[in-house]
Amino acid sequence: MPAASVEETADSTLCHILTLYRRTTWLHQALREGTRVQSVEQIREVASGAARIRGETLGIIGLGRVGQAVALRAKAFGFNVIFYDPYLADGVERSLGLQRVTTLQDLLFHSDCVSLHCSLNEHNHHLINDFTIKQMRQGAFLVNTARGGLVDEKALAQALKEGRIRGAALDVHETEPFSFSQGPLKDAPNLICTPHAAWYSEQASLEMREEAAREIRRAITGRIPDSLKNCVNKEFLTHNNHWTGVDPATVHPELNGAYRYPQGVVSLPAGGLPPPVEGIVPSTVPITHTLPPTVTHPPHAPSPGQNTVKPPEGDREQHPNDQL
Repeated sequence: MPAASVEETADSTLCHILTLYRRTTWLHQALREGTRVQSVEQIREVASGAARIRGETLGIIGLGRVGQAVALRAKAFGFNVIFYDPYLADGVERSLGLQRVTTLQDLLFHSDCVSLHCSLNEHNHHLINDFTIKQMRQGAFLVNTARGGLVDEKALAQALKEGRIRGAALDVHETEPFSFSQGPLKDAPNLICTPHAAWYSEQASLEMREEAAREIRRAITGRIPDSLKNCVNKEFLTHNNHWTGVDPATVHPELNGAYRYPQGVVSLPAGGLPPPVEGIVPSTVPITHTLPPTVTHPPHAPSPGQNTVKPPEGDREQHPNDQL
């Protein structure tokens, strides 16, 4: 249920961006290590690299739900926000007050901080690599709360050591669970890593479970496939004969408008269900169905960096950059 964690992921992204600019993590670490900071000279030394945010340019790759939420939050802090997303309909930048760039290279060249919010597929694996890092501004920041495979960690580690990237914050990694004790990032300076937790809050976790349960309920009461959210095999179900017999006029009064299964898809033995005991149906009731086995998932959406024809707006049920 991608929508449940949009706010959490956007908030976490802004937290990482602010920490990189204001160096909060490293200031805390210095004090924990016993560093005494009193004079202006000492503050200048321990806070070296801290920068003012207002007027800086934040470049967002992938302006899906999370990307848009990050953009709106960043504007409140004084960022100039630009984005690259060839699959987004024209005019969205005007409604959000953002600046659109037409190529990935333009975004990397003009951004003081780059934040990734696109999906991962075979076309954009290692979107941030040695070549694209060299197209970024000297001393830029990098934030990734989308997918670990978007960043070549070996190239990132080298760029951090050389100072080409001033700092990076990663919530997702190529290998998870992530550990600083192994991998190319173990000795990289100016790096913040969190354990793929940007999506989490107690509220989001609860909403995910509730929404998933609602969709399961809608599915088993026959509302397949047109109104199901995130249905991975909708095309198969649409062309399957089982669902052609669903009559929208046949509505059960206790199912909030959901359809019944078509006749013969799910059946019970003669006599139906036994009486429930305190609302619990015995698990020994043999329920048979004629549903076909599930099919494989459709391929991922193409990469924002892939030169393909834009899909018609009417087919954009879910943006390819709506991840989580």
